[in-house]
Amino acid sequence: MDLDPQSISQADRYKLMIGAIVPRPISWVSTISPDGRLNLAPFSFFSGVGSEPMALLFCPANKGDGEPKDTLKNAAPSVGVPGLSGTGEFVVNMVSADLGTRMSATAEPLPYGESEFDFAGLTPAPSSAVKPPRVAEAPLAFECRTMQVLRLAPGVPDGGNIVIGRVVRIHARDGLVNARNHVDPALLDAIGRLGGASYCTTRDRFEIPRGRDALKP
Repeated sequence: MDLDPQSISQADRYKLMIGAIVPRPISWVSTISPDGRLNLAPFSFFSGVGSEPMALLFCPANKGDGEPKDTLKNAAPSVGVPGLSGTGEFVVNMVSADLGTRMSATAEPLPYGESEFDFAGLTPAPSSAVKPPRVAEAPLAFECRTMQVLRLAPGVPDGGNIVIGRVVRIHARDGLVNARNHVDPALLDAIGRLGGASYCTTRDRFEIPRGRDALKP
């Protein structure tokens, strides 16, 4: 099979991507609007950018009518992104297996201003350096200030966007991170997104040496 992406529909391109790029970590992003309304939503097109500066990115697509999602509106800086004016801050909350159902529930398209925290029975906890709260139940959270927003297809239904944030504070559950700043994967118990409604855990782990040593018998 040899496919030209432009020859298939956006929906089919999406299905191919989420079926092939697996497993994907989930960024559970909490934001606040300029008038103080809380929002919480999951995104699985998410990754770290680098450690200097410590930064990460997530990709909230446009709505089906081409309008930006609330998370994008809120995370955008107050100036500099045409058509958007938010608070320029967000928190990425990591999702452990016990939070999977409530994470998925926050994908419900609630009316603007209705709190996903309340809808899913979650606790907003005050952040240390940014205005949006973190999810108190999450084992790990990164407070971020928005560095850049890239709009790949403004106004286009399901068009892509990239939000890059600089990490300004980290919250970790007691015992999760050791003195050498290693995260205990068993305690994090993260889940990953597959295609459709499928997810996986990170409980089946193995090690592979790096570089030349990986080829040794």
